[in-house]
Amino acid sequence: MTQSSKYSNIIDYIKGLFPNQSFIPLHEPRFVGNERKYVIDAIDSTYVSSVGAYVNRFEEMMQEITGAKYAVATVNGTAALHMALIVAGVNQGDEVISQDLTFIATANAISYLGASPVFLDIDRNNLGLSAASLEAFLQENGKKESNATFNRKTGKRIAACVPMHSFGFPCDIDKIAAICDEWHIPLVEDAAESLGSYHDSKHTGTTGLVGTFSFNGNKTVTCGGGGAIVTNNEAIAKLAKHLTTQAKVPHAWEFNHDHIGYNYRMPNLNAALACAQLEQLSTFIENKRELASKYKLFFDGIEGVEFVTEEPGAKANYWLNVLLLESKEERDAFLTEANSNGVMVRPAWTLMHKLPMFQNNIYGDVSVSTWVEERLVNIPSSVRL
Repeated sequence: MTQSSKYSNIIDYIKGLFPNQSFIPLHEPRFVGNERKYVIDAIDSTYVSSVGAYVNRFEEMMQEITGAKYAVATVNGTAALHMALIVAGVNQGDEVISQDLTFIATANAISYLGASPVFLDIDRNNLGLSAASLEAFLQENGKKESNATFNRKTGKRIAACVPMHSFGFPCDIDKIAAICDEWHIPLVEDAAESLGSYHDSKHTGTTGLVGTFSFNGNKTVTCGGGGAIVTNNEAIAKLAKHLTTQAKVPHAWEFNHDHIGYNYRMPNLNAALACAQLEQLSTFIENKRELASKYKLFFDGIEGVEFVTEEPGAKANYWLNVLLLESKEERDAFLTEANSNGVMVRPAWTLMHKLPMFQNNIYGDVSVSTWVEERLVNIPSSVRL
């Protein structure tokens, strides 16, 4: 089979999965439940900002879904991650370990605090932070002092570790957590893409000190924007809710504030939409996993194309389905042909250490990240109606 005919075959198959569409987006939202009803109810209540019944209900639903004891609604996923790092104790001048192949929000949130992201490699099988890479970096560079770890080469405190569950595939979070515990490093999970994903029957975002989620317009469930922080630590939860509400001291009428606060609370209008979407989460994920099964069966018969699947013991939400092609040239050819024929596909994110603002940051051996970046393609993954 020639390259062109192989790609035509793939494009035709994807079009068959999403019939009667002249353009097939990568991931579009589905509003087929109580979205209109709840949004109109929020409007009629006049509570459309950051106070309202739907904000409270959203937090309760996130606790029920993830199994976390506490959830705090935020205006978006990046705000959730920024706040999670604050309550985890990250300060200006610290270092925070993350992965080189990640969405920019991870590195941006670290940078907001004046901390420096450290970029390590990913696992080939789950596309998340490599536990082996983390262990090797700490063995070479880490120095334990009084229940904290410092980088012996820079003298900076390593204040947190932020792995991401990329594209909804759970990373090896148990091994990462064990390493962080050994080195006294707080674990903050970037679970932005993995709502409904599990590692050994435990929901992503709930192994570490704190986890964060996104409800952006392209996520499995969405409220236009929106984010959430989850934790099992009551003090952390209370501090996060306080700081995201401008650190206002509760009082019937006085305006007193006891910290530098942030306007990070989710509006009730968005929460109404989110609640309706969360009601359908299990149905959406069942639908997306069915799509992934169809893709897997199809791509098993296509030479030179690997379809990425969940690891044993993991349950992925398959937010975005992932292909790995044989080379960068193959990837670029497929990107061109698919997008030119009305099927939206996209490459991986540019590695963080290559971006101009992070070119002087520490990064390890990122050979797996480099290999994946050159070959990865996301293909249409919407819930099929």
